[in-house]
Amino acid sequence: MFCSSVLNSARKFSMLAVVASALVLSSCSHKNDVKSDDSNAAAAGKAGENGGVTDKPINFDPQGSDSGKIDGLHTIYFDYDKAGLTSEAKKLMAENIDWMKKNGKSTIQVEGHTDERGSVEYNLALGDRRAKAVRKYLVDSGIDGKRLKVISYGKEKPMVTGDTESAYSKNRRANFVPLSE
Repeated sequence: MFCSSVLNSARKFSMLAVVASALVLSSCSHKNDVKSDDSNAAAAGKAGENGGVTDKPINFDPQGSDSGKIDGLHTIYFDYDKAGLTSEAKKLMAENIDWMKKNGKSTIQVEGHTDERGSVEYNLALGDRRAKAVRKYLVDSGIDGKRLKVISYGKEKPMVTGDTESAYSKNRRANFVPLSE
């Protein structure tokens, strides 16, 4: 009786380990998860002319490319556990729409983010809903949907660390990252 109980517990633990490993490996396999700016791409040899890996560090900017670095593109913030755009978000979206119309050849990646509360799965789904809500608003405002890519990072790329409402509110966001011109 004791042995079968131990075996059942071991099987459950083994199944959890397999699922956790699969989730980790799948999150590592996304080519677009790591971003670098043009200067870092040049410094890194653009993945090496012979396809090799370089020893140059990759610039990781969890804030995305719209964190005050591109005039006219603004991060959109969300209320707790919500994916709807607030009236303040819609005001900022008007400026983002103007930027996108002036830069009509740019493809934009809309990145959905959450705060650290909740499971990985829940936050990936919430980040996806946020990014899709922003995309829908842009399309409804006349931006060609073919220019918009959506990705959710859930809670994996916080802008601010900490367990205060101030930190949480800065992490519940959608970023705008121009991919090409």
